[in-house]
Amino acid sequence: MASNFSDGPRLASNKKHLFSFKEPAAVAPSRRATMFWPDVHNVIAAATEPPRKSDNLTEVVQWDNYTLFVNDQRIFVHSGEFHPFRLPVPDLWLDIFQKMVAAGLNTASRALSNPAPGVLDFDEWRELQPVLDAAKLAGIWIILRPGMSIRENLPIFLYPFPQSRPSISQINAETTAGGIALWATSRTSSEFRTNATDFEDAWTPYIAQVASYVVPNQVSNNGPILDNEYSQNPIERAEYFAQLEAAYRQDGVVIPLTYNDPGEGRNFVNGTGAVDIYGLDSYPQGFDCSHPEQWNPVTTNYHQYHEEVNPGQPWYIPEFQGGSFDPWGGPGFDACEILTGADFQDVFNKWNWASNVKLISYYMLYGGTNWGGLPEPGVYTSYDYGSSIRESRAIGSKFDELKRQGIFLRSTPNFRKTDWVGDTSSTIPGVTVNGSEAYVTFLRNPDTGTGFFLVRQANSSSTANISYQITVPTSEGTFTLPTTYSALTLYGRQSRVYVTDYTFGSSPNSHVLWSTASVFYAGTIGSRDVLFLYGDADQYAETIVMLTGNSSQAQSADVTYAPSSVSGHTSVTFLPGITGLVTVWDSDTQLVLFSDPVTAATFWAPPIVTDASAPFANYFQFGTNETVLVGGPYLVRNASIAGGTLALRGDLNASATLTVVAPPAVTAVTWNGAPVDTMVQGAAAGGVLTGSLEMTLSASSLGVPALGAWRYADSLPEVQPGFSDADWVEANHTATNITAMLYGDGRVLYGGCENEVLWRGHFTGTGSESAVNLTINGGTAFAGSVWINNYFINSTWSSSSEQTTRYDNVITVIQPNVCAHEPPLERSPRGIPGFQLNSGNFTSWKVQGKLGGYTEYPDKTRGLLNEGGFYAERAGWHLPGFDTSSWTARNLSEGLPSGSAGVGFFVTTFDLALPAGTDTLMSFQFDTSDQPYRALLFVNGWNYGKRVANIGPQTKYPVPQGILDYNGTNTLAVALWALEDTPVSPTLDLVVDYVLEGGVGSIAVNNPPYSARSVA
Repeated sequence: MASNFSDGPRLASNKKHLFSFKEPAAVAPSRRATMFWPDVHNVIAAATEPPRKSDNLTEVVQWDNYTLFVNDQRIFVHSGEFHPFRLPVPDLWLDIFQKMVAAGLNTASRALSNPAPGVLDFDEWRELQPVLDAAKLAGIWIILRPGMSIRENLPIFLYPFPQSRPSISQINAETTAGGIALWATSRTSSEFRTNATDFEDAWTPYIAQVASYVVPNQVSNNGPILDNEYSQNPIERAEYFAQLEAAYRQDGVVIPLTYNDPGEGRNFVNGTGAVDIYGLDSYPQGFDCSHPEQWNPVTTNYHQYHEEVNPGQPWYIPEFQGGSFDPWGGPGFDACEILTGADFQDVFNKWNWASNVKLISYYMLYGGTNWGGLPEPGVYTSYDYGSSIRESRAIGSKFDELKRQGIFLRSTPNFRKTDWVGDTSSTIPGVTVNGSEAYVTFLRNPDTGTGFFLVRQANSSSTANISYQITVPTSEGTFTLPTTYSALTLYGRQSRVYVTDYTFGSSPNSHVLWSTASVFYAGTIGSRDVLFLYGDADQYAETIVMLTGNSSQAQSADVTYAPSSVSGHTSVTFLPGITGLVTVWDSDTQLVLFSDPVTAATFWAPPIVTDASAPFANYFQFGTNETVLVGGPYLVRNASIAGGTLALRGDLNASATLTVVAPPAVTAVTWNGAPVDTMVQGAAAGGVLTGSLEMTLSASSLGVPALGAWRYADSLPEVQPGFSDADWVEANHTATNITAMLYGDGRVLYGGCENEVLWRGHFTGTGSESAVNLTINGGTAFAGSVWINNYFINSTWSSSSEQTTRYDNVITVIQPNVCAHEPPLERSPRGIPGFQLNSGNFTSWKVQGKLGGYTEYPDKTRGLLNEGGFYAERAGWHLPGFDTSSWTARNLSEGLPSGSAGVGFFVTTFDLALPAGTDTLMSFQFDTSDQPYRALLFVNGWNYGKRVANIGPQTKYPVPQGILDYNGTNTLAVALWALEDTPVSPTLDLVVDYVLEGGVGSIAVNNPPYSARSVA
């Protein structure tokens, strides 16, 4: 099996955090090679361990100026943000966690919700324990960020590493009101996130409930758990943080607290509300996906800032750019993926390493979907974010680069403790760079002497290629690299990590004096020390390595060997032209591999459980240090060894050649339970197996049905003569905690924030009324349509009509909200902040949003944010099982029967029968034309898409299994809102995006059907 150097797990966080850890399984201490440098070359002072710190509540988690310690082991926290509420299918959370672990990450971040006063909603997809259980099954720690609505976060590391967030404090994350519970925007009057009494009363019960989940899951209690973006001034804000911290402690949380500063603000480092470990967030590329090839430079002062602000703590970035949001009318998330693509990760992530960052979390790692009323007004349904894992759950080139980095970090314990020696802007003792266009930072492990030279272009956004040489100190003297070819090369927007005095595996003789090839994996598999290097196919690379055991040299004209001037070492040069995997050395003691970067990214290093009874049996560096290397499949989810058989589970997107590096005892391999019959053993001491994996399915073979047999009914009876709003809420308040009304008669016309709200203003006509002035506010990209009686006026922010009115008249307004802005605009007005007839007054105003309001809404499974105020939603027409047999047969593409403005509802059903053992990623595709309509997409009752055809950009809506029933009947509904008196003709198709053989396992469906409702 594989043994790797281990001195700790890792954690990560985002926002303000609490760190918690669990007792690790008994793991043998790492064996390390201590390098003794001759005095003439020794530039290392005697290494001493700095004093450790703790929160004085637990010694399980400590820290010094380098890293965190968990049970005396250093950890590099490598994390990604994932919001389970944006994937409301609990059985798929394991899928995301397994992909994170497969990329070498060890931590994830998530958030919670609190929908109504006195309602602590931890049911269904809002449950916390299933998230922690899935994380533990995958072997990843959690940063928990609990918010009253969505985004208050309490980190949980190592089962826990909590980030502290109050119930009513915000997480931003482009969520409605930034995650602050919407009821709190109107029920409290004080400034949010201060020490105000009404604010404290609102968050205290929620934090107590959150703590009840956190405490048993802290690492100190054998669990997986570990505020956000806020300032310390004025003092009321600092005292609020102090109150929050005290509440966590009182409720039994003992893990350290951290904080996410929105930039270099120096908040909560010292003084009232100060946390244990400070961190900042950084989005250096910004959010302009319209110009995805335009780069900003790297932020050059990270190291200096850390040394000035909190040098006694490890350097922590709890939120680093992993993608970008995209606004209404934007270019779409494929452009955001380019803006923050693999080249961005290569340069900017490694620049963080060069700044000696040892805790980092990428926002987002998986974005998911802003279904229902989740998003704040600036963004649309998709929250894909251009992340490494796309909204559909597919992985691509960004994931590949993340994995190359993640496996290197996991394989390199010497990188967890490094001194920042110098860089090009200062001085670098013992280092010279021949080439002004190269920027070099030198980090060194003070205990082992291992050196890390991180190289980027001085102009980090340059697309030009550069050449240079670098002179580096080693334990055997100073050398100018390269030695076997003329110059090192760096492409535009590319970074490199060169290593010196780097040991791999368990033997001190497995030693790399230097390497200009990049390290993908280093460790011990079975009885052999294994080193996997990679480099660009059209560039040179070299390594000076001590090769042991008996082996033949690589049978490749693109690899040359020569004796090194350093005793016991061999100079290996990799010539341009290498594609695929090359075996450089294959002996009974060592295996050295080299490939191009694309081939390296096809390999996986799943942990191997060696003691299933250990508390963290599948947590790499906690319960196990064993692994294997597996090349070829789209994804390897997990692996185990029993009786000479390596059992692999994972996914295929195409047929692939399987390459396995395993202990010699492994003589057979299974893939998803089936034997791989064509495996053959390598020529050396054993342990290298090859074979074939055959993909049998394709998208065309699945037979996804066409959508037809639509049924139609009108969904705007509110404008018809005789409609009664007697059961609607009387809008008669005259005071508000929201923004003041602009004009009117003193009544406040603010309604619910989630989804559609309808207003009806009554007045008795005298014949003199000829116009009405309305100001309607629903947030960015909202629309409003206005009728007087059953006469359509316009879809506009304000409208007037010269219609003469007599008797009882009604102004009807459709006001679909895109909900509340993030702070500091969380009390954004939503409703009609101004109303006035040109003559006379309104006698009454009635308002109707979602059925049942904040507490009596009938659908407790899908939750508060799923439904809005359209009549069809209030009546439950969107739910599976509603009887539409008496409705009119009408195709969706025919639009509304009137060909004019209005709201209609279309429903159809379709059957799916997809084979077991597959993960088929599907989407609903609307037409891409610019038409004056909006549409809500309901899939088995879930509000899973908002199409705005005259703004865009989204036309395609991924919907996961669990929302879709892959083996049953599915109900599809569309609320079509035509904005103008012109026909619209939307189209909608179900399409297959990817077909994967494998998958995470059984996915439960939880789509409660229609039950009778009393409709207001």
